[in-house]
Amino acid sequence: MEASVTQSAADASTGSQTIADLLPLAVERYRDRTAVRVKRDGSWQDITFGEVGAIADEISLGFVDVRIEPGDRVAILCRTRPEWSYVDFAATQIGAVVVPIYPTNSPQECEFVLADSDAVAVVCENMEQVAKVAAVRERLPHLKRVIVIEPGDATPEQLGDAITLDVLRARGHNHDRAEIARRYSAIAPGDPYTFIYTSGTTGPPKGCVLTHGNYRAMLDMVEQTGGVVEDEVTYLYLPLAHSYALLIQLLSFDVGASIAYWSNDPLQIILELTEVRPTSLPSVPRIFEKIYTLVTSNSPREQIEQAARVGVEVRHLQLAGKPVPAELQAAFDRAEEELFSKVRGAFGGQVRQAISGAAPIAKEILEFFYACGVPVFEGYGMTETSTASTFQSPEEHKFGTVGKPFPGIELRIAEDGELLIKGANIFAGYHKREDASFGAVVDGWLHTGDLASIDADGYVTITGRKKDIIITAGGKNLTPANIENDLKQSRWISQAVMHGDRRPYPVVLVTLDAEEIVPWAEQQGLPTEIPALAREPKVLELIQADLDTANDKYAQVEKVKKFFILDHDLSQETGELTPTLKVKRNIVNEKYAADFAALYTD
Repeated sequence: MEASVTQSAADASTGSQTIADLLPLAVERYRDRTAVRVKRDGSWQDITFGEVGAIADEISLGFVDVRIEPGDRVAILCRTRPEWSYVDFAATQIGAVVVPIYPTNSPQECEFVLADSDAVAVVCENMEQVAKVAAVRERLPHLKRVIVIEPGDATPEQLGDAITLDVLRARGHNHDRAEIARRYSAIAPGDPYTFIYTSGTTGPPKGCVLTHGNYRAMLDMVEQTGGVVEDEVTYLYLPLAHSYALLIQLLSFDVGASIAYWSNDPLQIILELTEVRPTSLPSVPRIFEKIYTLVTSNSPREQIEQAARVGVEVRHLQLAGKPVPAELQAAFDRAEEELFSKVRGAFGGQVRQAISGAAPIAKEILEFFYACGVPVFEGYGMTETSTASTFQSPEEHKFGTVGKPFPGIELRIAEDGELLIKGANIFAGYHKREDASFGAVVDGWLHTGDLASIDADGYVTITGRKKDIIITAGGKNLTPANIENDLKQSRWISQAVMHGDRRPYPVVLVTLDAEEIVPWAEQQGLPTEIPALAREPKVLELIQADLDTANDKYAQVEKVKKFFILDHDLSQETGELTPTLKVKRNIVNEKYAADFAALYTD
């Protein structure tokens, strides 16, 4: 059975040997299909695989012209847009190693990645990103080339020695395309494909060395499970500097599917979903949490919970091919008319499945969307596993778990509860450094740093991070993510961060959701500035009520006793969130140590 599934997956993809020959084979196989959709001048434009291939070839030969050699590191400092993918494929097919950099990084953070990776070239989105590189250029002796995608009206003096992507493409006309084929044919599965730097939630970023073989194995695993199909339309807003979005890009090109790249405006995501009508939506929990709040905020919680129970039960019966009792069907039909169809409409009405990754999401939210006919499933993985390790599908899922391992991946639980992973997708180590704890590979087993359990059916439940577990002064082990997820279901709360290690009881930092709290404050005749609302007694009452509801689920020693409201939201700009919106817990604990301490002394 395994062999036939593998063969079927290969038949439905390019069958590339590495990532370097993936685009040339995709162009050959899917030439006239739509590969890219992008919104320009208010309308969506389609770009075929053939057109993408021609653009990538020009960039590749431009790189050859500026003497980018196999093994050289080429950084990309750019938001998610089609040009990111063009540059990525172009560098890869001539043997360069791509080094993504988050466009939200500071000049100093850019310097760290460029220096640590020994990048010889960096492709910047615009002059704002060029300026970041210019600010640290004198400390980057290996960096020889700066290329800008969108220079705007920059003068030659402002460009300095940077060249535009258009100029690079034009310089590629001096070379024969045969050089591209010569280079990608010489690349082996064990050669490095990309260095992806971790987002630094537990310390300085580390460059994960991921090989062509790592990602080719990952593609095969996902395709064997039907995770992406040839007529898929994926709406992509996630940062391509993160391994999650990168895998989506590679999967789409490998099977001949299309990607609709967002317009880089968070306020337009819901509108663009209705325009694109995607079948696939990879996302982080925050987007699902926001949509959940949006569609449920005006209905009683009991009504929403009842509708979710009915919807889940009916859809499970339908999936199993069992009859639905008439009374249950009637309740489902009412919920379908009043709620479910509207929720599907918010996603464009065509979503086959959505995947939530990068951080935990509340089980109740997953059940709600499944009931509505928008299956949102959690998977699990890390940069060190070439993005993924487990999966779920409409046919095989358990809410509250992160699914089963992909074919070819082995999992086990260590004596201390840590999840260990073995497979062809495990990375080749950290660039320039050894790490004997988190991320260590011992006898082929990756030590993930996550605590987990595996049930009798093979489903994995992540119970916490080894470094995040809070041990109270009374010796009670607490997992912060549980109550944090419960609190984020409140329409008023944007972020929640539990604190309490070696303290008598847990407390929590809360931030307000401006989109919800400000209109409410206007109705109440209250100030509408977040700093003022953070101290407003009526707002404190709202948060306390939702905290009381969340606390009801937990034993006395686990209940959060006190909270404080921050006068701003957590953000990447303030250094408190990663680009995928994960909380940098150590940064938050350090920055607000005095506020947390005050909760134990008041």
